[in-house]
Amino acid sequence: MPYDTVRGTDPAVADALAGERERQNDTLAMIASENHVSEAVMEAQSSELTNNYAEGYPGSRYYGGCEYADEVEQLAIDRAKELWGAEHVNVQPHSGSQANMGVFLAVLDPGDKILSLDLTHGGHLSHGHPVNVAGKTYEVEQYEVNAETGYVDYDQLAAKAEAFDPDIIISGYSAYPREVEWERVQAAADSVDAYHLADIAHITGLVAAGEHSSPVGTADFVTGSTHKTIRSGRGGIIMCDEEHADDVDSAVFPGLQGGPILHNVAGKAVGFGEALTPEFEEYASQVVDNAAALGERLQERGLELVSEGTDTHLVLVDLRPSHPDTTGKDVEAALEEVGIVLNANTVPGESRSAFNPSGIRAGTPALTTRGFDEEACRTVADLIYEIVDAPHDESVEGFVDQKVDELTAEYPLYD
Repeated sequence: MPYDTVRGTDPAVADALAGERERQNDTLAMIASENHVSEAVMEAQSSELTNNYAEGYPGSRYYGGCEYADEVEQLAIDRAKELWGAEHVNVQPHSGSQANMGVFLAVLDPGDKILSLDLTHGGHLSHGHPVNVAGKTYEVEQYEVNAETGYVDYDQLAAKAEAFDPDIIISGYSAYPREVEWERVQAAADSVDAYHLADIAHITGLVAAGEHSSPVGTADFVTGSTHKTIRSGRGGIIMCDEEHADDVDSAVFPGLQGGPILHNVAGKAVGFGEALTPEFEEYASQVVDNAAALGERLQERGLELVSEGTDTHLVLVDLRPSHPDTTGKDVEAALEEVGIVLNANTVPGESRSAFNPSGIRAGTPALTTRGFDEEACRTVADLIYEIVDAPHDESVEGFVDQKVDELTAEYPLYD
């Protein structure tokens, strides 16, 4: 039985851990930022490296006893360089948000200017939202997607850059289903002598596998998460040219944190190694194919997708045209009751509160890890629609709940 050792010491925690394992096995994880890592990554992340402190970097630590810590971190660095073609990589950030802060600390001063995508249009909290430390530390202006097309308005971005004169422009998004045109953002940054930070948190795996174009070599800085489409355990990463290496490393340590979470770095190393295999390329391709199938079926059933489709791992549904009285939170709660877990999300031209928005966001990374193909994802789309259309109908709920049970049994996650 899992967690037997924990149970002998702390049954309450063991019960919660076992419950979470069961929950993941028996539900469909469709939050676009979530995935299921391999048993190897989980084992590495629970290793004895949790006992090491290891402030500093490989070959230059402030503590002794770091021989194997150095080996593991260097493996993570070298594999990341191979995956993304970066000159310099820092694998120590604890999250994608912390990776972004590392870049800001490396090249910005308090009061400097950031130009980023508005949160309600698919941007991210760490890109300068007023409640975030970035928004409290820097002056922030935001661009938008075209509310009619759902695509980033690159002309507006360039015009805002000329008017605002930012010190850094951020591309890469949290709820944007289309491929990002990195070169157009870079051109806008060049025109005002600004840095360009490409945040690929959601698409790290798609970029690594060639399913999405790469900003590495175009943007000055590339940040990402390591637990979404790359399946390498929770954490962050920063990539840059050698000219910025010292500034980035100093910003991460000692600027933002002390000792790295080395057992997480071990998970990154193992996950990056898995991502270097042909099987991972097949996986990433299937993620994109599954998202396309999911989106197409939702459209066939009458739901409207922002930008009318997807190029990536996620779809963003605007509920207003088909179900104007239904909110994203209504759907999120109703779907969770039947074992489908996704999140409410704002949509371009949002007319409701961000706490109870008009859209839902659904992703396919975790389903694909379980083995779902396009046909299975079309089935899931049908189930989602049934709940959207009749969220409180007990017969519909019973039918969908049974189908979810069948799907999780057909595509088991854990033995």
